[in-house]
Amino acid sequence: MRLLIVEDEREFAETLRRGLVAEGFTVDVAHTGREGLWRATEQEYDVVVLDIMLPELSGYEVLKRLRAAENWTPVLMLTAKDGEYDEADAFDLGADDYLSKPFSFVVLIARLRALLRRGAPARPAVLEAGDLRLDPSARTVHRGQQRIELTAREFGLLEFLLRRPGTALTKNEILGHVWDAHYDGDENVVEVYIGYLRRKIDVPFGTRTIETVRGVGYRLVDVTRS
Repeated sequence: MRLLIVEDEREFAETLRRGLVAEGFTVDVAHTGREGLWRATEQEYDVVVLDIMLPELSGYEVLKRLRAAENWTPVLMLTAKDGEYDEADAFDLGADDYLSKPFSFVVLIARLRALLRRGAPARPAVLEAGDLRLDPSARTVHRGQQRIELTAREFGLLEFLLRRPGTALTKNEILGHVWDAHYDGDENVVEVYIGYLRRKIDVPFGTRTIETVRGVGYRLVDVTRS
């Protein structure tokens, strides 16, 4: 189990490294965003622990470039910043988990092991359903030749649905993957965003792409025109 820690606080990074090595991990450390990006792209890791506040390149920029290069290594964002908007930014850019300082080392280990169990599934460059196309790298969505502008959250929701075509997904499953595995707000926010998506990807085109599964949630279906 090989980890990369990208953290500019050298003493803190070394403390983390020693603790993780004691838990059986192999650990490399980078102290700048640029070095972290180079290591993450040139070598294979099971998880990257990435601070947001870094010299040269921010953690956000490192993550953005990794995902743009179709590097899907699980990333745990680690930062002293706290707040739902920081978390949203991290997840919208493709982070897999988020942990704010100060934190329990036991919790860090648990989060890392959960990411290791989940792994990094292969992701196709372009996702399609009929003439609806989503490009995760370019972060674009088209219906036929027409580009559709989505917010970051709408984009994440559509991507999650497109990766599981025909599967009935519960609101909790959607929340856990598109919002946050630890989100504890109102699950009806999913219904709200499904409505936003339908008004952008279906209503103007006379299509029905997202189906409501009564008592379960939603699924992406073969495109039908009204």
